Amino acid sequence: MRLPLSAILASALLFTHTSVVLAGGATTSTGSPHSEYAPPKSKNCRNTGRFSTWLANFKKEAAAKGISQRTIRSALGGMTLKTKIIKRDRRQGFFAQSFVSFQKKLATPHRVVSSRRKIKRNQAIFDRAQQEYGVAPSVITGFWALESDFGAGMGKDSILGALATLAYDCRRSDMFRTELLAALKIIDRGDMRPSGMIGSWAGEIGQTQFLPSRYLQYAIDYNNNGRIDLFRSDADVIGSTANYMRDLGWQRDQPWIEEVRVPRKMPWKESGLDIKHPRSQWSKWGVVRTNGAKLPNDAMPASLLLPMGRLGPAFLAYENFHVYLKWNQSLNYATTAAYLATRIDGAPLMRKPSPGIPILSIGQAKELQRRLKRRGFDVGEVDGILGAKTRAAVKTMQIKFGLAADSYPTPELLRRLR
Repeated sequence: MRLPLSAILASALLFTHTSVVLAGGATTSTGSPHSEYAPPKSKNCRNTGRFSTWLANFKKEAAAKGISQRTIRSALGGMTLKTKIIKRDRRQGFFAQSFVSFQKKLATPHRVVSSRRKIKRNQAIFDRAQQEYGVAPSVITGFWALESDFGAGMGKDSILGALATLAYDCRRSDMFRTELLAALKIIDRGDMRPSGMIGSWAGEIGQTQFLPSRYLQYAIDYNNNGRIDLFRSDADVIGSTANYMRDLGWQRDQPWIEEVRVPRKMPWKESGLDIKHPRSQWSKWGVVRTNGAKLPNDAMPASLLLPMGRLGPAFLAYENFHVYLKWNQSLNYATTAAYLATRIDGAPLMRKPSPGIPILSIGQAKELQRRLKRRGFDVGEVDGILGAKTRAAVKTMQIKFGLAADSYPTPELLRRLR
């Protein structure tokens, strides 16, 4: 059954602006827009007007929207522009690398072991959350590990300073203006003090990195001690994350992803998240589990996800996988987080991909996007990050040129486009 690609893309636009912790504790952010905001402007956009003037106007806006003068003074008094935040936001390139490289850095054996320990230590809380919200412990800990290594990498920046800077900056000003207002509301209602709002350079709060608007919607006092604490309370982190995921559409007792093996020859054009078939059909085409066992001969719908094309790792992605894309639009991140959760549950290490998978450099990826754009395709910003729009255009051109239509861009396709 084919789903319109526009429906898939639309469903993937309610994201947190999420950071991930890399080896050594550094963080990077996807910069994913929320569905209610316009797409980000070019990284080359220029700011006009003084920050001090912008801040004075913002204070008036905050007061008009009911924020107390006490909160405005304590949170924004003496605020200065953090130019390092703008530079960091503009130079992001971490998500442009191949899936195999990406997941190797993030879905580490250490995080698998740490997640299992965290589950064992908080078993009663996880059991309660699973009963109330339907979200498995491995799914929660998978996000928790990637976002902050269970609190070890929440960031050391002023959340308010980051939000004010990004709200002033031209690239995503509407989004972060709303997030800055939400942060002031959090302070106004007494949940946090300005001095305690320390975290990600992208303005996120707590161990699973909630933007302020998401904090207001989904953060809960899960240990019933009278306050919400996503910085120090495991119970509040677990309950709030489960609460958020249920609202994103998580389906109780349903799978999210599983690694599979695919035959050398099959109708590759049937792969992709915009296409679903029952598992019985994938089985007829020769798709099997990694141990060689047949797939269940049932009607459960699934998509064949090939992050690096037909020669790379292969997964069946189920309905719950789209919750991962709603959490974060990066296909590399979503697939890595989903795969990590299966590893926490006991799945084996990912099979090694075929040697010599062609990988475009960032320069080649940008050229590919430019050439697709000239042919009338909407690929978004030409940034070398090959997201859903670029991959859809790649598949169309692969079909046109008679290539294996697995949506994975290769040097051969680039040569044809030239």
